[in-house]
Amino acid sequence: MNEAHAVVDLDRLRRTCAACGLHQLCLPAAIGADDLHRLDEILQARRPLERGQPIFRTDHPFSSLYVVRSGSFKTFTTNEQGDSQVLGFHLPGEILGFDAVSTDRHQCTAEALERSTVCEVPYAKLAQVAAQVPDLQRQLMRVISREVQRDHEHLVMMGRRQAQERLAIFLKSLSDRYRRLQRDPAVLTLGMSRYELANYLGLVVETVSRLFTRMQSLGVLEVHRKTVRIVDFAKLEALSGEGHAEATNCEQDGAPARGGRRA
Repeated sequence: MNEAHAVVDLDRLRRTCAACGLHQLCLPAAIGADDLHRLDEILQARRPLERGQPIFRTDHPFSSLYVVRSGSFKTFTTNEQGDSQVLGFHLPGEILGFDAVSTDRHQCTAEALERSTVCEVPYAKLAQVAAQVPDLQRQLMRVISREVQRDHEHLVMMGRRQAQERLAIFLKSLSDRYRRLQRDPAVLTLGMSRYELANYLGLVVETVSRLFTRMQSLGVLEVHRKTVRIVDFAKLEALSGEGHAEATNCEQDGAPARGGRRA
């Protein structure tokens, strides 16, 4: 295949699978245009979802991975009493469904936080292509490793005693994800409710609201409903406990929101 044909293939992929975030799987890998064609062929049609609509539920059989094309999602578990625990929030370009790879059944529910779309990638077909394309297989392992790293970061965050540190770490991490997805890292859109964010951070919702107000008064953030603009990255890093702190600590308010009922 000549170079001109390969360029055309990449342009076409950027209009199709790469546009929905599949570049997280394939485009960074050094694979040829023929292999990209094969990957493109296994994609299912885009699926639109309304707010509150699930992609998959806990204990549902595993068949596909889902690449977020637009909107955002949360993953959560629910106990027998109907209480939920938010496990994570997922942005365009990120992949859902890895929780079921080892058990063939989903260990959580993935639900749209707003009107969203995903691209479905049948896992069996993806595995077949990856087995024949080593660069794709390595890239798939990188994506899985990134998911493991994010879970580890959440555990580290939950180990912080100060509520202020938890929120600052979350916002810093979200900004880093925006940067990796080539979005403005200073302007964050929080698709989740304050309750959902509090549940994820192990706090009560009143604490989260007070922390946003406090960070705004410190000149760290500007908050306009669901849009948060990071004004001072150095101060945010200091509040997260990762820099030389200039700001004072904020007391730990209230009991953790773990097990809180879904809003």
